[in-house]
Amino acid sequence: MASKPSMENAMTQNNMVVSNLSKRFGSLEVLRGIDTRIDSGQFISLIGPSGCGKTTFLRIIAGLDEASSGEVRLKDRVIRQPGADRGFVFQSDNLLPWRTVFDNAILGLEIAGRVGEAERKRTLDLLKLVGLSGFEDYYPRQLSGGMRQRLNLARALAVDPEILLMDEPFSALDAQTREIMQTELMRVWEQGRKTVLFVTHQIDEAVFLSDRVFVFARRPGRIQEIIDIDLPRPRPLDIKRTPKFVAYVDKIWKMIEHDVRESVLHEHV
Repeated sequence: MASKPSMENAMTQNNMVVSNLSKRFGSLEVLRGIDTRIDSGQFISLIGPSGCGKTTFLRIIAGLDEASSGEVRLKDRVIRQPGADRGFVFQSDNLLPWRTVFDNAILGLEIAGRVGEAERKRTLDLLKLVGLSGFEDYYPRQLSGGMRQRLNLARALAVDPEILLMDEPFSALDAQTREIMQTELMRVWEQGRKTVLFVTHQIDEAVFLSDRVFVFARRPGRIQEIIDIDLPRPRPLDIKRTPKFVAYVDKIWKMIEHDVRESVLHEHV
């Protein structure tokens, strides 16, 4: 079981502390008593059966939803609303079709009133980093699904957040594109080492990307275990065929298999 952190030590050493976090929507209990800490610069994946509260957990950290009890502290303050210190990459890209690639990427900075020469250069550099150099004047309809998600990532990074929150950003992509996007995300992450919380249903994706995997139990969502992923970085795709990688995947699947089956059966009753 995940151990509860010492709050005093955690606040002095860690970027984020989650304390006794619970969430209800009316009579529906979605999250119950989550306690954990998240170190600055770590890549963390959240995995568990459908409906276990992973996205709700992410939205509370983003300040988009309010906890029913408990709190999330980022450094020395309680998160109560959205802020520029957190970037959110949604499942759908939510690009504005009438804006060009560059104009979509710089949108967050425009909203924050922070558009100058330095910000424009940073945005162009980010588009280059995610492989979209030369596409600045294109429109979203002219991009592939993978390119649209790379633009989505650049837009979130443009505001230079401390924490990047990603809610199943690759779920709509085909299997081959998804694997390429995993390596692209790792390449971008290695450049800046942002703290990342990444929601996924794919166990191999979680293991490939992460320093730690938070394994959620079926609703009401609780962290039943935190798995440290001891694999060398950078990670080539063929690491997925190694015995150690397969062992991690098998271990996590055995932990969630019963809950996943119950979740599927419950949804179809």
